[in-house]
Amino acid sequence: MTSREEAVAALTAPGAIFQMAPTVIDGVPWRIYTNAPPSFRAIFESTKAFGDRPFLVYEDDRCTFADHYGIVAGFARWLAERGIGKGDRVAIGARNYPEWSMAFWSAQVLGAIAVPLNAWWTGPELEYALRDSGAAALVMDGERLERVEAFLAALELKASVVVRHDGPVPTGTDRWSDVLAAIDRTPELPAAEVGPDDLATIMYTSGTTGLPKGALATQRNHATNLMNTMFNGALNAALAPPSPEDTPTIVPPPPAALQVFPFFHIGGLSGLYIFTAFGGKLVTMYKWDTELALEILEREEITATAMVPTLLRQLLESPSITKRHLDRLGGLSSGGAPVPPDLIRTLESTFESKVSPANGYGLTETTSAVIMNSGQEYFRHPDSIGRLTPVTDLMVVNADGEALPPGEIGELWLRGPNVVKGYWNKPEATAAAFTEGWFHSGDLGYQDGEGFVYVVDRLKDVVIRGGENVYCAEVEAILFEHPAVADVAIVGLPHAVLGEEVAAVVLLRPGMTPTADEIVEFVGRRLARFKAPTRVFFDSEPLPRTATGKVLKRELRDKLTAGS
Repeated sequence: MTSREEAVAALTAPGAIFQMAPTVIDGVPWRIYTNAPPSFRAIFESTKAFGDRPFLVYEDDRCTFADHYGIVAGFARWLAERGIGKGDRVAIGARNYPEWSMAFWSAQVLGAIAVPLNAWWTGPELEYALRDSGAAALVMDGERLERVEAFLAALELKASVVVRHDGPVPTGTDRWSDVLAAIDRTPELPAAEVGPDDLATIMYTSGTTGLPKGALATQRNHATNLMNTMFNGALNAALAPPSPEDTPTIVPPPPAALQVFPFFHIGGLSGLYIFTAFGGKLVTMYKWDTELALEILEREEITATAMVPTLLRQLLESPSITKRHLDRLGGLSSGGAPVPPDLIRTLESTFESKVSPANGYGLTETTSAVIMNSGQEYFRHPDSIGRLTPVTDLMVVNADGEALPPGEIGELWLRGPNVVKGYWNKPEATAAAFTEGWFHSGDLGYQDGEGFVYVVDRLKDVVIRGGENVYCAEVEAILFEHPAVADVAIVGLPHAVLGEEVAAVVLLRPGMTPTADEIVEFVGRRLARFKAPTRVFFDSEPLPRTATGKVLKRELRDKLTAGS
């Protein structure tokens, strides 16, 4: 049986598709995939070969690759006629509609920089990002138009387009339907030179600790992410047990994904361009609905989907999941927030190990996943985020930035061709987060002797109780196993004697009524007593989360402190 080391060596050897080469860019040493596509434009040009294969599905709307190519080519020319070109910022603020993809790829074929806007933002937050990025064009849906209309004229955009909107539009803004009626859909792209080190996107971080920062990702950053995803798939295939010799050859179905992550999130954008490159079908929803998601998984013969742990739990706990014919589903990934180990065990038992789980660890600043855990390794190590991709370097450091040996907990620093250049117009924030090419993740974790990486918490989420560190994710993982707990967050609250005390905010399942003492005892039986919460708050409302599924712990902490 092929070992993992042998498989990695074969896949990355000279002449192999994932062959690597050392390089130095801006003084930082990297290993790069020599066969990576040079740009998004090159990736898009390759989709011409997919022709009438189905691509985008949203409710009753269906779009083939040929339809998509023609619209993108025409809209790119339309933008170019209005003065949009290489380096200009094209902002996109909308739900996961098909038009989001068309706007994104139109910007990329021009060499423009796409600026995905968080669709959950308020008007002032949208205004900040539009002004901060210096957007020259904006594509938005009707809901976003309502939030930006008051200041839209003051932005002096070269182009402004609204999609999925039946109401009146302000002067200077075009309706998408009118643009489609006016453009020539000839599949010829406007001329543009786009290279690996050109900027591709400015993606804003969630902004939980202040104003959002725009992470500067290059074409190479995104191409590396695509190659990392392909490599992980090839590695899993190489490590899979061989089929019996008499097994009939079955042509696998075309890839099809239910896209749950919003496109403005790095996980959602990755899903968009990865399935574009693979020639896969991408199905989106107006908003999350568990039963509708199960219906789509069955009807559209979905082969893969990814979502935050909260939604994955809802999916797996739906009574109707066993009634659906999900034979084509081969991959179920989760990310965007720590994945409780019990969730992987539930997935394993629900699908009898026939569906491969996956967890990708990454951030906006690392252009999505740079550490991956999937397949049988994930079943065996459900508490690990996995192992590094071939081109990623990891250093675990102490508070002084000094490297720590395997097994010791410190901050995870990451380096490679997937790490962004820095933050747009924020040199001080860039200097604070990047050291000689190393990105400071802000996550505490360690790497074991086999190369598996474990995240124990966010650096700022550690509760220091009487001099002892309590890692919130560890306590939360235990509480998720309590039969009455639907959702939970651990936060630190000020304490006159101990400095901080451990507090649990718990959302209970309907009909369940455990006491605070029972919750404390449940943890105390499984972890050291100092890790058990000393205060338990039962909440009747869902925990506040960012669009990527992370609990807004500062908001929770402020609420609890104000009420004490």
